[in-house]
Amino acid sequence: MKKIITFILKSTFIIFLITVIINIIVIATTKKQIINIKNIKEETTNFDCIIILGAGIRNNRPSPMLEDRLITGKELYNMGISKKILVSGDHSKIDYDEVKVMKNYLIENGIPSDKIFMDHAGLSTYDSIYRAKKIFNAKKIVIVTQDYHLYRALYIANKLNIEALGIPANKRTYQNQAKRDIREYVARIKDAIKCITKPQSTYLGEIHPIEGNGDTTNDNKVVY
Repeated sequence: MKKIITFILKSTFIIFLITVIINIIVIATTKKQIINIKNIKEETTNFDCIIILGAGIRNNRPSPMLEDRLITGKELYNMGISKKILVSGDHSKIDYDEVKVMKNYLIENGIPSDKIFMDHAGLSTYDSIYRAKKIFNAKKIVIVTQDYHLYRALYIANKLNIEALGIPANKRTYQNQAKRDIREYVARIKDAIKCITKPQSTYLGEIHPIEGNGDTTNDNKVVY
């Protein structure tokens, strides 16, 4: 019995150590790619798109976290970092259209509709980055999300051979951030494993080159 307990304790410790190492690797290999929007150089341009990752909607309006991502994405667009924006999120249900809310918010804030592409099948961070390359032909991207999430998004981009820069969208204090940090710790492990096997995203579908017209991805014109 004592040997069994010792084996379980050692196995648990080894597994825990592996999870710590994976998280350290994800953070350490991507932190230099994260740049505060205030420190972006004027020559940092010619990106294929600014990809804004979804973060939930409430009553057909962006959540506070998502709103900050959209504001940051708009600021980058106005700075000339890229001529295109890709909003990626969950549209898995008829009555839940995260990307439409995201696009409408950007239009309301002065971004031309045809410059905004909608990825209706960005059901996970891995899916969003994978589809940016495979569906939208993006090879050089700026990723916009909060800093705790950027490490994983950038790690995925690196492993999928996408040139990427990360811009944190932290503009306020967010409720329940400790819970998000715990989930992110686990998510980094899951996606690090995915980056070894590199499976296809949950959905693929029709190709929509990012250099084209974003309105071709509107709700009434595209189904994944």
